[in-house]
Amino acid sequence: MITGSIVALVTPMSADGSVDWEALERLLDIHLEAGTAAIGAVGTTGESATLNVSEHCDVIKFCVQHTAGRMPVVAGTGANSTWEAIELTKAAADAGAAACLLVTPYYNRPTQRGLYEHFKAINDAVAVPQILYNVPARTAVDMSNDTVMRLAELEHIVGIKDATGDHARAEDLIQRSGGSIAVYSGDDATAMELMLAGGNGNISVTANVAPALMAQLCTQALAGNRAEAEAINERLAPLNKALFLEPNPIPVKWALFHRGLIAQGIRLPLTTLDERYHAQVIDALDTAGV
Repeated sequence: MITGSIVALVTPMSADGSVDWEALERLLDIHLEAGTAAIGAVGTTGESATLNVSEHCDVIKFCVQHTAGRMPVVAGTGANSTWEAIELTKAAADAGAAACLLVTPYYNRPTQRGLYEHFKAINDAVAVPQILYNVPARTAVDMSNDTVMRLAELEHIVGIKDATGDHARAEDLIQRSGGSIAVYSGDDATAMELMLAGGNGNISVTANVAPALMAQLCTQALAGNRAEAEAINERLAPLNKALFLEPNPIPVKWALFHRGLIAQGIRLPLTTLDERYHAQVIDALDTAGV
């Protein structure tokens, strides 16, 4: 079971929108040195929605090959087509991903029964550890804790990324699961409390720009050291807020560009960060000491 800070890694791009492999290698090396527990490749932050299937699979392969067993790679392989999700999950498993992250089907708005059957079909088709991903603010569908608990009985469902930001709901899931599945935060602002309540880590946007600090926060929170975790969390709080001034990954990609780590490439329909937010992001980076 992976625990700690799992970076929801951006997919760096050149100004023309092509994947910047040199920059991706640079980012992976930073996380290898910073204490990040795992790489989350080609998720929401990695612009999976605008990568074609070939690019999607190539980014996963690149991350697995470059980390070379030094760090697990959790591959984003969700889709709103069950059959596409199965194919992406097979490709990630073949590439050597340690686990796959499967978002609830967006736009379709399936019922709870549909959600169960969707994830069961992927579970039955691919023998790789699978982490569910519930982010209703983006997908327009909300997977209930009851459905999660049913899915937790399946062989390959090993965890869930809860990006609802609802602490009471996440704590209920932690208590009900009794450790049968890992519960990860998908919301940087509330991640500390989830981990202190018994969660297993944070799949983090903020870790892109503050990898060592987020790794330290997770270490302290998972150890139950509230005072130490709160001190780190206070430094990160402005950054957690600033990185969502516009839809993710717009602010975090600009922050990495500002730090000279990637080019200012992002794919339409997303655009670069509005200038009125630049100062706020810079101030948040300064407060965090990064």
